[in-house]
Amino acid sequence: MDSGNNAWILTSTALVLLMTLPGLALFYGGMVRRKNVLSTLMQSLGAAAIVTVLWALIAYSLAFSDGGAMNAFVGGLSRIGLAGIMPDTMSGDLPENLFLMFQLTFAIITVAIIAGAAVERIKFSAFMVFAAAWLILVYAPICHWVWGGGFLGEAGVLDFAGGAVVHINAGVAGLVLAKFLGPRKGYPGSNLAPDNLVLTVTGAGFLWVGWFGFNGGSALAADGAAAHAFVTTQLAAASAVLVWIGLEWILRGKASVLGAASGAIAGLVAITPAAGFVPAWSAFIIGAGGAFGAYWGVTALKKVLKVDDTLDAFGLHGIGGLVGAVLTGVFASEAIGGAGGAIEGNWMQVWTQTWGALAAAVYCGVVTTVILFVQSKIMPLRVDEEGEISGLDTTLHGESIG
Repeated sequence: MDSGNNAWILTSTALVLLMTLPGLALFYGGMVRRKNVLSTLMQSLGAAAIVTVLWALIAYSLAFSDGGAMNAFVGGLSRIGLAGIMPDTMSGDLPENLFLMFQLTFAIITVAIIAGAAVERIKFSAFMVFAAAWLILVYAPICHWVWGGGFLGEAGVLDFAGGAVVHINAGVAGLVLAKFLGPRKGYPGSNLAPDNLVLTVTGAGFLWVGWFGFNGGSALAADGAAAHAFVTTQLAAASAVLVWIGLEWILRGKASVLGAASGAIAGLVAITPAAGFVPAWSAFIIGAGGAFGAYWGVTALKKVLKVDDTLDAFGLHGIGGLVGAVLTGVFASEAIGGAGGAIEGNWMQVWTQTWGALAAAVYCGVVTTVILFVQSKIMPLRVDEEGEISGLDTTLHGESIG
């Protein structure tokens, strides 16, 4: 065991959990109407609970154990119920208990991100059932493909901290969920303005800070790679904020607070797959690219798709993650991350990144659709019209913030 690495990943694990609770919960909670704030917070809490239990019971094993003849696609059952893991069981130079907890926090936030596409109309019970099925059937296999010894990792797909595993995955699932549920009552004509942008900006701040554990911790060591990921993470986020508010100034005449917060998240999403693979200077370009892509995703593309992705899970995370995945193939440096990209003459890395991202997106889209179709035959997915008008806080939880 390396005590320095151990201490850093313990810290990173706490930081990534902070990204969901309270980060994403506040970020999302401030963007909904007042009558749905508590129900939105509850989805992040619920995701943390159901994912934790199922991660320990089966999903961790499917993601990170040896799947034998099926290892290219899914792990095995040797770690079911965390079997065989003792305090001195190691994963590299880290305790396996710590490794599985660090990876758990990634699974939690991925599921919680999806909820943003369906807030203000999905039943909490339906979300919890969906979250359970999706974690096992979608997240665990794709995580294994990239990080657990599966075919994407073996093919050379670069995903430092979860461009495909977390963001593309969550974004596509959110798009499918929003399309399946249909739009909120009154969308898009009614006043659906955010209730409290103070909460949203506070949540964005927690997300930004926690992202240093998300990206820096993905080095799995307290070393130069972790420090380098810190630098690229900060540069990408800052450049994305400036690009987003610049776009708003040009196109709308004013830079909004919500836009600045969204820009930060777009830059952080885009740099996620690249953070430990690319030169620091390229983080400016990747962050800017993420902002351009996500801005287009939450404005023009959203209208083309005619989908009520309430809090833009697909626009921010799906499009931002795809931009980051492709640009990783452009700017990857062999001296930094061990693999060169297009700037070093290896244009095939761009193709590898592209088909890897699309493979994850297609699998996620198809299986998410199947999950929702089957689930809809068993239980209602959204509240009735009266409940939606009253608000999910009182309808589903019997509470309100006044």
